[in-house]
Amino acid sequence: MAHATQRLQRYLEDELEECRSEDVDRRLAELGTLEAALGSDRVEAEQDVLSALASETRYTLTRVLVAAEEELCVCELHAVVDVSESGLSHALSTLADAGVVEGRKDGRWKKYRATNRAVALVTVLEGSVSVGE
Repeated sequence: MAHATQRLQRYLEDELEECRSEDVDRRLAELGTLEAALGSDRVEAEQDVLSALASETRYTLTRVLVAAEEELCVCELHAVVDVSESGLSHALSTLADAGVVEGRKDGRWKKYRATNRAVALVTVLEGSVSVGE
């Protein structure tokens, strides 16, 4: 931490042209407030979502459900991804645990739909990636 503090002091000296230890302490306190505002529970929940989308299979399932704009049966989703039934079940369970999809039983069938969280994430990602550029 001492190295980071020294580096911060050098940065503040460049920015302010003069830096006192109070300036460094104040900036460290400001940065600590920013970190605390995130909250470790929130960071962990957000990491769970990102981790859930980090698999090609799980991301493909999410994209398909978002694009469908309706519920799809597990049998329909299985036709989209090349994984075993247990792999598909595990992928959907991971996505559901992360709040990206919701599933429900419909008689003997299990159906899934994308959540608003999934729609928002896919929308942001679509806007941030330029294919072919």
